[in-house]
Amino acid sequence: TKFSLKFIFFNCSIINCQSILLKAFCASRKINANYIVIAINPMIAEDDKIITNIKDMVKEASKYLITATERRFYFKSVKILIPLTWSQKTEYKRVIRESYEKADIIVADPYLKSGDDPYTLQFGGCGIPGRYIHFTPTFLTNDNLQDVYGSRGRVFVHEWAHLRWGVFDEYNYDAPFYVTKEKKVEATRYLPKLKLTWLAACIFLQDTQMYEPGCQFVPNKSQSTPVSIMYMQSLPSVTVFCNKSNHNVEAPNLQNKFCSYKSTWEVIMNSTDFASSSVISTPPPEPIFTLMQTRDRVVCLVLDVSGSMRDVSAALEDSFSKNLQNNFYRNGGLAVN
Repeated sequence: TKFSLKFIFFNCSIINCQSILLKAFCASRKINANYIVIAINPMIAEDDKIITNIKDMVKEASKYLITATERRFYFKSVKILIPLTWSQKTEYKRVIRESYEKADIIVADPYLKSGDDPYTLQFGGCGIPGRYIHFTPTFLTNDNLQDVYGSRGRVFVHEWAHLRWGVFDEYNYDAPFYVTKEKKVEATRYLPKLKLTWLAACIFLQDTQMYEPGCQFVPNKSQSTPVSIMYMQSLPSVTVFCNKSNHNVEAPNLQNKFCSYKSTWEVIMNSTDFASSSVISTPPPEPIFTLMQTRDRVVCLVLDVSGSMRDVSAALEDSFSKNLQNNFYRNGGLAVN
């Protein structure tokens, strides 16, 4: 709902003072289709390598994504938010409405037991976009971790599918094995023919008809199959999402649990993104990066408190509150007249 309000905000700084009409807007979580926002936490120590590697990650991810989505999607524009705690540079643009709290991707210290594992915060069910992707500074700067997770660009596409299209992982560390319809014990993987390496000799327990707890395996690096990004994007041969023809509906993973046994590509095809997309015949351009930094500012608020505003006072208060939360710089000052 939009309200017609008779008051104006003056966004004042030493350099300029511009007026904008305040209006209410929907606060629901939406991912901008034209650009993505990557924000660095103010507690992170200044390190230009983080910015450089973010750019390299997105460039690689864009090329990987165009292949993974049958030439439908790539990253066009990226805004990187530099914290106020970092040095100011002339090439940094001023933040307007973007913020760390509303960013698509955040760079922050490890959360609890996650360590340097990249992850996407997902609250909704199948097909529901996530809240944000979390990368740690160590993940972005320690090249040795690419031996564990795969290249950063591939990891980003895996996490982006979580965030944008609401799909889920096809592996399951808590249930690494399952019993098939043929009463055979299989490793939880997207295809039974995927070649594995056992980390140690495993004992098959007759009473449980399952391998002993702690039995572990890793997929061989030398695979020929191109699927699946939501299982293990680190495998060199993996370039696409699984589809209806090759999805393993028996595996006890989150994709099957939350998406009613649909493949990730089926979920993506059912998205509004896909419905409004078309195949891109020419090579996509490289992403455009805009570096932005928050700065201190003072906001001067001029209120119309005349009798004509009496009937919309509640609407005024509600809109004022929303704009304070969503449109203003952190650590700024507010003067009311």
